[in-house]
Formats: sequence, structure tokens, C-alpha cells
Amino acid sequence: MNKKLLVYFILFLFCFSGKLTSQTYQLIGNPVNTTGWDVVPSASVNTDFIQLTANLTSQVGGIKLNNPINLKFCDKWRVEFDFRIDGIGTPAYGNGDGLAFWYLANPPATYTQGGGLGIPANATGLMVGFDTFNNTTEAQMSKVHVLYGTNNTAGSNIEFNNTVGSTFHTPDLIATQPFVGVNYKHVEVTGEVDPANLNNWIIQIKIDNVVVVNQSFAPSGTAMGMTQGYFGFSASTGAASARHSVKNVKVYTDKVSLLQTNVTQSFCPNPTSGFGTVNLTTFNSQFVATPANYTFTYYVQGNPTPIANPANFQFNANTIINVFVKDNTGLLCDNPDGKIQLSLAPFTATNRTISECNNNYATTATFNLTTANVSDIPGITKKYFKTLANLNAGTNEITNPTAYISAPGIVYVKVTTPQGCVGTAQITLSFLPLPAVVDATLQSCFIAANTTASLFDLTSANITSDVGITKKFYTSLANALAGTNEIANPVAYISASTEIFVKVTAISNCFVIRKITLKVLPPVRSTVLTDKVICIDDRTTLDAGPGFDGYEWSTGATTSSIQGVPVGMYWVLLQTGNCFTRQIVNVKAATSPVIASVDITNNTITVNAIGGVAPYQYSLNGTAWQESNVFTGLPRGEIKIFVKDSYNCEPVQIQITVPNLLNAITPNGDNVNDMIDYTALAYKKNLVFTVYDRYGNKKYEADKMRNFKWDGTSGGKKMPTGTYWYSITWTENDKNNTQTKYNGWVLVKNRE
Repeated sequence: MNKKLLVYFILFLFCFSGKLTSQTYQLIGNPVNTTGWDVVPSASVNTDFIQLTANLTSQVGGIKLNNPINLKFCDKWRVEFDFRIDGIGTPAYGNGDGLAFWYLANPPATYTQGGGLGIPANATGLMVGFDTFNNTTEAQMSKVHVLYGTNNTAGSNIEFNNTVGSTFHTPDLIATQPFVGVNYKHVEVTGEVDPANLNNWIIQIKIDNVVVVNQSFAPSGTAMGMTQGYFGFSASTGAASARHSVKNVKVYTDKVSLLQTNVTQSFCPNPTSGFGTVNLTTFNSQFVATPANYTFTYYVQGNPTPIANPANFQFNANTIINVFVKDNTGLLCDNPDGKIQLSLAPFTATNRTISECNNNYATTATFNLTTANVSDIPGITKKYFKTLANLNAGTNEITNPTAYISAPGIVYVKVTTPQGCVGTAQITLSFLPLPAVVDATLQSCFIAANTTASLFDLTSANITSDVGITKKFYTSLANALAGTNEIANPVAYISASTEIFVKVTAISNCFVIRKITLKVLPPVRSTVLTDKVICIDDRTTLDAGPGFDGYEWSTGATTSSIQGVPVGMYWVLLQTGNCFTRQIVNVKAATSPVIASVDITNNTITVNAIGGVAPYQYSLNGTAWQESNVFTGLPRGEIKIFVKDSYNCEPVQIQITVPNLLNAITPNGDNVNDMIDYTALAYKKNLVFTVYDRYGNKKYEADKMRNFKWDGTSGGKKMPTGTYWYSITWTENDKNNTQTKYNGWVLVKNRE
């Protein structure tokens, strides 16, 4: 079948990559993806469109596919694209000359400015021009020119080509479809073989869904013999400036993708006529997956006449059938590459053996008798029997051949071809070998985080020496048989002592299930190694005791005990067989007591200790000790206090101040005993001096702001003569910030 050139162009767009599958050649994206296309200056990619010319005079540019396409078997096609012609323009000539899309036999070496729309002289192929300049009247216009032939007119301008049957020029569409403007025009070009003349194409062109061309075109000149070409776009400005742009280019063509190109089948001849008979349409599904969507035409190789009755084709010699496959959906190229190779041969069925698994030592297996390839001829029917006598008599046919349960043995099959040839074969049933597997036991030391469990490598169990097997592990026999709830990580399986089941599968896919017993080896600890408490500077001995296979202390020692160890945390690895128990032991420093507070009343102090381990002992010199925490008859001034607990470690000590005692003041202004003054204690932290009356009401408080002094007044008024009580509190400057409180009384004598 001789197809039209423009359809050849479409097939190229879909077959450009060299494949026979459906394709769409596109210029889309942002920026536009030009892979497979040649961009010819001054054309360039500008975001989501191809700018064929800049908004300047004397510009020409183009873009074309960079490989040719052969459209021999295409008879329908469609091209879609958007174009825009905009810019400032030139007063004398308007906006450029226009743009063209084309399919040319040879890629242009140069492009033509002006009215040629970039198409070079004597270019051959299909050319569609969108012309904006009337070269006769030098006026603006919007015309579509179609030429299917050779661009051989003066000035290379297809506007002036009027080859009968090969050209068409629309009326000026400037009033209804102006080509110049800021908006894109959407173009659809479709074509199909003219049934009235298979050498012609019916070309339809729509602009913004309005049909502007719809007629049959005949190839003229050298286009009549054209079988391949290059698809592209071009534009030119001549003496006028304009920007010519295209985008959203989509070229559709389909060549049927075949599942395979060659099918071979042998047939037994009719014993009477010597002819084989075949329904060629039964091979359709071997070429495409959905034959109903395609039209098939069959030819005997070397004969141009289609086979009239392919459903009942007869042949008496080996024959090659050429198959043409056509897509029924509309946009297509035929695929003529299918071949059916038919051969004649007397029919015989072949004895076969099939083997299945008797999994886990079952006495029977399930056989699919239909898998025994006793004949390669398509369309045969097979019947299965337990004995040859049953086959010959046609009795006791096996009714479940796809799931036949049997011990090893032989069954018989009667094979009948579509042509009525009959053959007999026997099918031997056998068991596939099972892997040799035994039960096993795995022992593993406990894990520190969970001493009742161990980390097992199930794959290390010595259950088989067979090679090429796979193992899967399960927590129960039922799961192993069903293949459910498989242990996900058998090389690091954490488990208590238990049993698990391993499914061992050979290369044959047959399996045997065996048991693996898991045993957790528990930790073995020393019963004599215990924590100790010592003074911070003392040393002691740690002893793990006898009975272990090895010792490794954190100190590096490998003996059962270590001596002279100071305060700290230690561990020892105790070996029992291949297992190691890490036992931690602490040598703790005895906690020192803390002098929390000291209460001072006149010449008596009371020491309040906390921490450490009672009972405490107290001292004023660190040598003479007493159990009482009260010291009396103390002198005024700085005094040291020592405290130690039952561990008799280095005592803790503080230094306190017993303030000077003043028991009477006479605030009469004679500068003798006019006030109480404790500025001598100002170096103490948080020092506060507070005065109370005999009812416990606070009358005065002297802190740093009042310089720790009291002149016998309250609220600026003299206090009545009488006895008042006061307290002085401060924080000692030691590491424990010992709280100290001094209580006293004072007689205030005011002149009445």
C-alpha cells in the first residue's frame, strides 16, 4: 500500500527512537525540552516556547527533528501546536512574513528570509505556511498555504505555487483568524489516505477549532517518490520585524507494537488430501494482546493478493504467511512485520516425564498432567487415562488432570490435533528428591538485657549438608507447613529456651520440615562478691570466690580477687564454659556527715549534723571527742567544730564565731553604751540582726542597710525601758553554707 508523505512524517515522530512502539514527539516543558531536535539559529528556547525569530528585521530560524522518518506504512496522522506572531513591527511592512511547519525530504542546509517563510528553494515535501505578508500588494494578511510537492517558485515563496492538485491557499483570514497578536493560535493538522486515490492524502487544518483546510492533496514533482523526511518549523522576518514562536508541539503516530514477529507451527496433513488446514486468525493473540482492537490482513509471501479466507487456509507445502496488523483506533501506522511459518509433518506425541514434590515425606504428590509437553502443535486436545486399556476404550478418563494426586507411576494421554490427527504418549510420574535434613540443637549464652533469653543464629544449626537449599524458620509446625509468620531475622533471633521449626527447600522447590531445639545458658554469678563501703582514702579487697573457668577484672587482673582497690565501680567477667557473666561491684566512699546548722545561745552552742551514718561524735579540737552535740562555757570569738560519723573517717569541720555579748544599753546620747553594734560580723553572709519584745513582736531589724546597729528605737521612737530579746543569723563561709543563729537579750534603759 502506497501511503502519503505527511503520514510518513507522523510515523517518524513516533518511531524516531528506532522502536516500533507508539510514540509522541513533543516540544514541551519549561524550559522546552529539545532532545531529538536541532535548533537552527536564530531560533532559541525561551522558557516554555521556541522563539524562531527575535523581534528584529532580517531574521530567520528553525527547528527540526534530527533523524529522518519512513512513513511507508502510515495512513493516518495528527499534528498539534500553538503559534504566536507578535512584536513591535515595522511601519512599512507590518510584522514579519510568517512561519511554516513542514516535512522535507532533505534537511535544509540554509533557510530563506522573507516570503519563503524560511523554506529553502526547491525543498521537496509537505509545506504548510501561515503567511502574514502579501508579497503582491505588500499589505498585511493571514493566509494558510499548503504545498505537497517542490518549492520551486520565484523567491522560494509557496504563496505563488499553484500546482494543480498539490496546492491550496485559503482566503485572507485576517478579519476572522488574525495571525498577529499577543495570544497563541492553536493548530491541528490531520490527514488520512484518500480512499478514492490511495496516493493522495486528505488534509484537514483547524485553527482554534475552526476548519480552514479540508481536501485531498496529490504529491507532485519529486515528492511522489518520497519515503522519508525531516519534520520541522521555520520562520522569517524579511524587512519587517516580528517575533515568531511555537510551543506545545505534539506529533502523534502509532506503529503497532508486536509481542513477537515470528510464529512457527507444524501441522499434520489430511491423510486423504495431503493438505494442512489452519485458522490463521488463531495466531492473532500471539502478535498483540487484544486482537479485537486490530485489523489483520494475511498474504502468502511473494503474493500481493490478501488471503480471502484466513479462517480456513489450506496449504500442501511449507508456507510463510506475512501478517499486516492495523490499529483500529484511528491514529496509526500498520505493522507489516508479522510472519507465520507453517510446516507439514506427520503427527506424533512424545513420551514425557513430570516430577513433583512429596513434601515432608508425603506418600503422594499433586501433578499437573497438562504441563507434560507431549506436542507443540497449537489447538490440540488432550485426554488422560490411568491405563492404556482405558485410553483405547475411552473409559475412566482422569477428570482432574491439573491437580492429579498420585504416587509415582505412569498415566497415558490421547492427543488430537485441530486437523483430527491422533497420537498417544505416556507420562511418567516421579518424585523430585527431597533435601536430607536432621533435627538439631543450638545453645547460646544469655543476653545481658534479658537473662532468660539468648541471641541465636538459626542459620548455623547443622541440619543439612545439601547445597543449593534455602531455609526458612517458623515458631510452629503449623506456620512452617502454611508458610506463614516466618521469622524475619533468623541470624539474630532472640528467644527463651524453646523449639522452632525450619523449612528446608531444595532447588526442586521440594521441602522438609525439621525441629531446632534452642537452649539458653543462664548467667552464673559469684555469691561472695558484694559491695563495700570505705573511707575515701582507704583501700580494700574484692573477692569473687573460686569455681569459675576464668576471671577478668576491670583493672586488668585475671585472679579470683584483687587487693588494695580504692573507692570506685569495678566489674569482673566470670567465665563458665563459653559464657561470660559480667558482675558489677561497687567500693563506695563512706558519706561524710554535714554540719547543717549551729545554734548559739550566750556561751553555749548546739551543733546539728546530718548525713553519714549515725551515731556522730563531736569535738572542738579534733582529738577530744564527745557524743553530745552541745558545748557550753565557750569563749567569745572564732571556734572550730569537728564532726565524724560511725565510719570514723576524716572528720568534717567548720569555724564559727561566738559574738561578743552586750546585755544593756543606755541610749541617752553620751556616746557610752548608746547602741548595740554588730558591724564586726559584717563579713558574714546574709547577716541579719532582729529585736523582739517580750511578746515576740518584731520591733527592729538591722541588715546591711542599717549597718547591723540598734539604738533602742522602733519606728523612730524610743523604746520603753525593759528587757528585749534579739537574734543574729548568718551563713558561714564554708562549703556547706552552715546556717548559724545566735540568740541573746538586752536591757534598754531610757531616761524617763
